Amino acid sequence: MSGAYAGLLDHRKLVVACFLGWFLDAFDQVTLILVLPEIARSFGVSLTAMGLVLTVQSIGRMIGNTSWGWLADRYGRKLTFMAGVIWFAVFSGLSGLAWSYTALLAIQLLFGMGFGGEWTASAALLMETVPERSRAAASSLMMMGYEFGFFAAAGVQALLLASLGWRAMFFIGIAPALLAIFIRVGISESPVWLTRQRARAADRTDGRRPARARLVLGFATVQACAFMLLVQFDTASIYSFYPTVLKTAHHFDATFVFYAIATYSVGSILGKLLGGWLSTRFGQRATLMLYLAITVAFIVPFVSGANTAVLLGSAFLVGGASSGMFALVPDYLAIRFASDVRSFGMGVAYAVAAFGAAISGYVVPALGGVTGLETAIAALAIGASVVVAAIIVREPAELPGLHMREAVG
Repeated sequence: MSGAYAGLLDHRKLVVACFLGWFLDAFDQVTLILVLPEIARSFGVSLTAMGLVLTVQSIGRMIGNTSWGWLADRYGRKLTFMAGVIWFAVFSGLSGLAWSYTALLAIQLLFGMGFGGEWTASAALLMETVPERSRAAASSLMMMGYEFGFFAAAGVQALLLASLGWRAMFFIGIAPALLAIFIRVGISESPVWLTRQRARAADRTDGRRPARARLVLGFATVQACAFMLLVQFDTASIYSFYPTVLKTAHHFDATFVFYAIATYSVGSILGKLLGGWLSTRFGQRATLMLYLAITVAFIVPFVSGANTAVLLGSAFLVGGASSGMFALVPDYLAIRFASDVRSFGMGVAYAVAAFGAAISGYVVPALGGVTGLETAIAALAIGASVVVAAIIVREPAELPGLHMREAVG
């Protein structure tokens, strides 16, 4: 572990930028999750209708992941990363100005497009820049940003929601645009992308037509997409309506919601740090299987614990396992796509994941209306975890991106 993390010191500015990008993405996205009941009352709509807002946001992420992934392959990871940050910050702020439920739907669709694009470009940039031995560690550090953003959003909600209202929460989300300045002056373009561009330029100079980049629909690609669909459905089913369960089923106030989310986030942070180490030592598949088993074992007390000690203890473990899996996602996806289509391929896989989140945003409250929200969350999380385990049992015979930097010199 120490060697892998030590290898990141030479790339610390990039790691910080990618961490902050995911932190700010999370802050803006989680702000919506935390104020769903308040917005529903303000616009006079049902919780199921607010679930549709999450679904529409996920559709925006699908569009953003694929289109911005293509742009990152064509125009560079750094430029696309920067543009994505500015985009989602602007539309987060505009969410606070939504004058109707319909307007909020449209704005969150556009927010989702920026949210998806920022991750696609930054993840590809990080995975292509750090040494192979450090990719799992870099992946876990980047993805930890989500938990810190979740924690920060919960803290702001606890401190300011009652006095300032839900609209002010979104205005704070404009601040992430400042990260674009740091990206512009503090980090460099992907060496893999630059090498590919030089090779294509040399082909044109020599009169050769550069080979057209194509996304091959092989086993590695299909597995990456299936994995992301189910793991995102699993995780979204767990956390999207968790604050709502605490407020409606357990009748906790904003202060306890903050404590529960903080506990979940601390577990997630530690789970991602541990996940990077476990993956380096024992492999991705074994680490994912362990985290899936923990999720299944503790999901019921997570949503239905009889007392606060059980609820908080389960929040720590489920956060560490279900969110901890995402520590491995950038590395898991990056090695399954060749360098000339990596960002687009990762974008497609994450777009499929956004579709999983979109399904969850509708299915969880719909099923919850019949069985109760706690039962719906537990049943869907257990089912999805079992399917994810089945998907990752078999390793592809070839991983096109395993030696991405070495392949280009």
